[in-house]
Amino acid sequence: MTDTRYSYFPGCSLERNAEAYHKSSMAIAGPLGLEFVEIEDWNCCGATEYISLHMLASYAIIARNLAQAARHSPGNSQASAHDLVAPCSACYLNLSKCDKYMRTDADLAEKVNLALAAGGLSYKPGSVHVRHLLDVLVNDVGCSKMKAQVTRPLKGLRVAPYYGCLISRPGLRTDEHDPEYPTSLDDLLACLGAEVVDFPLKTHCCGGHMTQISEGTGFELIRRLVKGAADYHADVIVTVCPMCQLNLDAFQGAMNRYFKTAYHVPVLYFTQMMGLAFGRDAASLGIGAELVDARPALAKIGVEVPPPPEAEGAPKRKRDDKSLPMPKMPKHEAAATREAKP
Repeated sequence: MTDTRYSYFPGCSLERNAEAYHKSSMAIAGPLGLEFVEIEDWNCCGATEYISLHMLASYAIIARNLAQAARHSPGNSQASAHDLVAPCSACYLNLSKCDKYMRTDADLAEKVNLALAAGGLSYKPGSVHVRHLLDVLVNDVGCSKMKAQVTRPLKGLRVAPYYGCLISRPGLRTDEHDPEYPTSLDDLLACLGAEVVDFPLKTHCCGGHMTQISEGTGFELIRRLVKGAADYHADVIVTVCPMCQLNLDAFQGAMNRYFKTAYHVPVLYFTQMMGLAFGRDAASLGIGAELVDARPALAKIGVEVPPPPEAEGAPKRKRDDKSLPMPKMPKHEAAATREAKP
């Protein structure tokens, strides 16, 4: 029985490398009485780089999704008619920033709406309430309702709650939230029966795309997070962000080779942990697709996991060039910038 419906923005990652996040989110929705209605004809949020190249175009692209959400709100009895849920932390941040800046900058709002008008759209700032999936589960569903669905408690599993740097930033969230040391994910995991370890680096950056720009710097950012979890004897790092999961999972083997270390800490989504606690089998939650094998850790709670697609220590194809060039302005824009300087 569905009690609450939300507009849902999956974002690009959840259709590709973070498909397990989407699968597990849908798997836990039903038992909790939630329905996520994907907004029509959504587009990429622009991720992290585009906004540094062309701010107006970037905000227009983001605002198009807000306009679509406002037009096609599913409506429900408990949540706001225009609540928009984004599981991806980068999508959540971009959508939230766009709405906030359009509310506080009338000139930006006017220009963005002029761009949207070319496609027959408009957006009134503040008409959509952007929320991260973690916020919805903690504050709308709550621990007692989640506990009622637990059939396989995560007792004995030591987990490191990793928020990343995107959803913890101050000034965007409207719920009770300490940007320096959030605890909502800690509380949710404890509600599932897991042993939540102290993880002081819980809001530190995973490096984003730094592995593609400066490999050594990127690997160091990953190393300190994995080491931080290992130092507290965590069996699993649990995250809320596709980029964080990708970096700590896909690059953990390469990071080990770079620093001559041997860390082995699997990285899973918090929705996957919820699904396991609710009694779902690992494969239906996308567990087994990660590169750092989660089988030894999850065996502690009696969960059988399909083998990973590729061993984490397998040799990787080396790039001829070890780094990618930094983004550059188009020549005509760069020339105009130079001419404008005194």
